[in-house]
Amino acid sequence: MDPQILVDPKIDTHVHVLDPARFPYRRDTHYAPAGQELGTPAQLAQVMDAYGTRHALLVGPNSGYGLDNRCMLDTIARDPARYKGIAVVRNDASLEELRRLKDAGVLGVAWNVTHYGVDHYRDAKPLVDKLAALDMFVDIQIEHAQIVAMMPLFEHSPVRLLVDHCGRPTLADGLDAPGFRALRELGASGRAYVKLSGFVKFSQEPAPYRDTWPFVRALIDAFTLDRCLWASDWPYLRAPSRVDYGVLLALALELFPDAADRRTLMWDTPRALFGFA
Repeated sequence: MDPQILVDPKIDTHVHVLDPARFPYRRDTHYAPAGQELGTPAQLAQVMDAYGTRHALLVGPNSGYGLDNRCMLDTIARDPARYKGIAVVRNDASLEELRRLKDAGVLGVAWNVTHYGVDHYRDAKPLVDKLAALDMFVDIQIEHAQIVAMMPLFEHSPVRLLVDHCGRPTLADGLDAPGFRALRELGASGRAYVKLSGFVKFSQEPAPYRDTWPFVRALIDAFTLDRCLWASDWPYLRAPSRVDYGVLLALALELFPDAADRRTLMWDTPRALFGFA
């Protein structure tokens, strides 16, 4: 790997912290990450220091913690200049609750449609309106054609959108599949940002996930590089095969050999969007 990628300024826009020794999981959790899936704040800081990643956006995991954001909030509080967060909340969360989260360094709310399904968010329009009023994000993880069913919630709202993991397209259905076409139309509208990440979640090949590259390029064409973000998805919950932070950085270097493009993707855009100093 070219050592330049280690020197490049970087913001990782999708990581999780899981520290059950200090913040026990919910007893009713549907999945309890363990072993190599754990990612304590100390381990995250070590990974970031080793690879030259200066800041990170912490996304509340549904696995283990559900609606419990304490581990994430504690990590932000310990180093608020380095971290900001995306929380998991109830659909009926109050404006006051959202405002308290924002004051604690939270920039938005995570919707995991891949886990909860479309119907779980049918009543979430008031939440969207509150997030828009506070200039906060909906950070949405969808797969296949779920984005088509979710779009009516956002059509008449100024809320800002983050789309996780390239929208997790179904590669076998091609670039013109309804879900991926809807995602590209969303990108062309200028209302959303997409994270070029999570390849192991939808690729049918091992790293460097070459079958995903045409979809990545199509997203760059639709969103423009100014609305694309880089992320690792560390520590890779439920990954079907081994994922390594360094391999993902090498992939970014291969997909974006131009240093100015990498700076836009990995530093300038997320720094301005998320307000890192």
